[in-house]
Amino acid sequence: MSAVSGFGKTLAIITGASKGFGRALALSIAPRLAAGSALILAARSDDKLQELKAELSRSESGLTVRCVAADLRCQAGVDRVITEIRDIDPDIDHLLLFNNAASLGDVSRYCRDFTNVDEVNLYLSLNVSSALCLTAGVLRTVPRRASLRRVIVNVSSLCALQPFPSWVLYCSGKAARDMMFRVLAEEEPDLRVLNYAPGPLDTDMQLQARSSSADDALRNSFSVMHTQGQLLTCDQSISKLMKVLVEDKYPSGAHLDFYDL
Repeated sequence: MSAVSGFGKTLAIITGASKGFGRALALSIAPRLAAGSALILAARSDDKLQELKAELSRSESGLTVRCVAADLRCQAGVDRVITEIRDIDPDIDHLLLFNNAASLGDVSRYCRDFTNVDEVNLYLSLNVSSALCLTAGVLRTVPRRASLRRVIVNVSSLCALQPFPSWVLYCSGKAARDMMFRVLAEEEPDLRVLNYAPGPLDTDMQLQARSSSADDALRNSFSVMHTQGQLLTCDQSISKLMKVLVEDKYPSGAHLDFYDL
């Protein structure tokens, strides 16, 4: 990888790009992309995506930024993202797909309280199914070739490995996604696949966690982390992620946590 541009001429796709980690990731990665690159930003909020695009467009870097307002819980949303990349210049050095879109789910209840199949399926459609189907669609649209480096990043969590009481939806979704991408790494040895757990971030999701979690101990621990300034900024975490990707020394399919790096 070029020490100047970081990733060379790239097609980069970020889901959940309108706020939090996804938004910060777009702002961090854009300067690392060479002229002629394309950055695809996907999220449900078109207004927030357009604001981000305007901020990214202030620098004349030769970067094409496209916004895709899509609900990834449904097939039409996934298809919309795939359609947007079909006419991108195929002469690229790298493909970077960041599966970042996710939701915490209802953390005010315990396992015994989830009796509605449709509710659970709706959660899993965004947090598991869409990541698989979008990744498959992107890989089919941007097929393997000798000079192309294809990198798939799953934004994971400690919850993929450790059970948190009252977080059954989130923990289940993150664990499923980690295994999904470990399987992908086994099936496609030419890919570079990474499960990256960014650590406890100071985002809207963290606010929901410390205000809504049914488990008292968990809720209190997050409140203490917040008051004592122990939460990470998105930029702190992304800095480590970029270093991992540029150095490119991780085992494909690995789960790497911010605190392990």
